Amino acid sequence: MKNTTKCLMSLCAFLPLVACTAEQEPEGLTYYEQIMGAPPLLPAQPEPRWQACAPTVAADNENYATVAETGTGEGWVEQTVHDWTFFPASVEDGKVLVIDYAQKGDELAFRYLANARTHDDLYEPWSSSKVMAYAGAMSLVSANLAQPDTLVGDVKLADLITSVHSYESSGLADGNSNAIAYYFANLAGRDYLTALFHDAWLNIGQPEVKFRGAYGPSAFVPEDNYWRTPSRFVSAQFVARDNDPGALTYRCEDCGLTGNKPMTTLASAEFLKRLATHKRVPETRLPGVSDDAVMMLFYGPGHSENVANAGGMMAGASLMPHRAVAKALQAQYPILAGRSLQDTLDTATGGNWRIFHKLGAGPSETRGTSEVVALAHICLPLHDGTREFTIAAQTSVDDNTEANVGHAGAKLEDLLRRTIQQLLTTRL
Repeated sequence: MKNTTKCLMSLCAFLPLVACTAEQEPEGLTYYEQIMGAPPLLPAQPEPRWQACAPTVAADNENYATVAETGTGEGWVEQTVHDWTFFPASVEDGKVLVIDYAQKGDELAFRYLANARTHDDLYEPWSSSKVMAYAGAMSLVSANLAQPDTLVGDVKLADLITSVHSYESSGLADGNSNAIAYYFANLAGRDYLTALFHDAWLNIGQPEVKFRGAYGPSAFVPEDNYWRTPSRFVSAQFVARDNDPGALTYRCEDCGLTGNKPMTTLASAEFLKRLATHKRVPETRLPGVSDDAVMMLFYGPGHSENVANAGGMMAGASLMPHRAVAKALQAQYPILAGRSLQDTLDTATGGNWRIFHKLGAGPSETRGTSEVVALAHICLPLHDGTREFTIAAQTSVDDNTEANVGHAGAKLEDLLRRTIQQLLTTRL
């Protein structure tokens, strides 16, 4: 069966950045255009910085486990502190997994929380997997080549990664997120990207998880194959694969209905979590990836200021995670009720919140559904205690239409809201 799925690419009119009343809640195509297609909010204090947001718990706290306690080899997942039925959402509500952070002594520690044992259910990640394409490529690139002035041909790397997440032009990057991510996947190669989920890095323990596909009809082609950093007088040649022997067709013999990039909430969240903790947990760093490359992913330092001053994952299109977090905060702290999204987030955190996210969405003819995926790392330095977590979630509705993608998006926002609200009310 031929797959004719279509990724979320065009951005439309934007809503005012205020909290919606129940009567004003958008639905269907309106939600798709005005919420999922909106530019992100930015914190009042948006400067790039390494995260250090995890709350502190006692060294003997058994609710969180360090990497030293779980290990990183085969079987590490079952050694974690986890509850695969922690959230009451049903399978029909969607799939959600949260990696919740805490600081235990000198080490970062984690607990893994999911709903209805969906943590290892396969799904198509859509564009949320573009984070993996970029990270895999950058782990094979020299550490000197992720600078604010790095050029890929004649386009800034910072503009490329910003355009991937914003779907907007940034400098000479034209907003074709699919083509740019396709280029990064070609640089890394599908054998390597797939191996990162297994013995090359994550050891996720689920062989069905793979990265064998691409995005859209064609890849970005730089002016030439050289990456240059003028300020450091460094250049190197990187040739992207035109015909990758590790690539598979969407409905290959072993691919099934979830296509050639099947992932799980656990695999996706763990991938992003290890990038978010790059400085704090050396044992799980992506081999070869530099500090600068990770900072480039999250903030896009050096990007052209075309996207509301946001770069990298900070520029991720959609107000969906911001609305979910703000509504959860309003439920937790009634003093915030009725405030705008921006005021809620800034007031609760002193303007120091962070939401790094990548949306994936589309109507799938193959599965006869409309689907939305969220992958995000969130830091909330609240006045009564910080919370930090990485979250992956997916929802779907029947029938493959753009309007139903909007319905799936609203469903995902509600799942995120309920998940975050429960997380904020649970004791560490």
